[in-house]
Amino acid sequence: MTVDRIDVRGPRFGAALTTVVLAAVLITGSGPLLAFQALVFAVGAVAGVPRSPYAWLFKVAVRPRLSPPTEFEGAAPPRFAQGVGLLFAVVGLAGYFVGPEWLGLAATGCALAAAFLNAVFGYCLGCEMYLLLRRTAG
Repeated sequence: MTVDRIDVRGPRFGAALTTVVLAAVLITGSGPLLAFQALVFAVGAVAGVPRSPYAWLFKVAVRPRLSPPTEFEGAAPPRFAQGVGLLFAVVGLAGYFVGPEWLGLAATGCALAAAFLNAVFGYCLGCEMYLLLRRTAG
């Protein structure tokens, strides 16, 4: 089963949780916490955003308390964005576990900035990258 359209509020909720987790990683320097976030990104990238742990939490705990969705978006751009987040998380993990530590901090900071933009302003950098690549490829 493929999900072609998703409620735009779900990825923004996931971005808000991601922002909190990545901020905690930067504050604590916790590689295992970044590994957890990498796993969340991996599920979203491989299985699709609607099957990610944060989407499940949105579906179970948040969406029932909201009015029905009025705005939807394609599922492919957020899925691509999860892959980009996974890439940054993996680079961050390499920095935290292998070194240099500044690499972990920088990669985590970049992922945090992107998640924050999506959570607060609804601007998904990974989604925009996806659309740009699609236009470029023709």
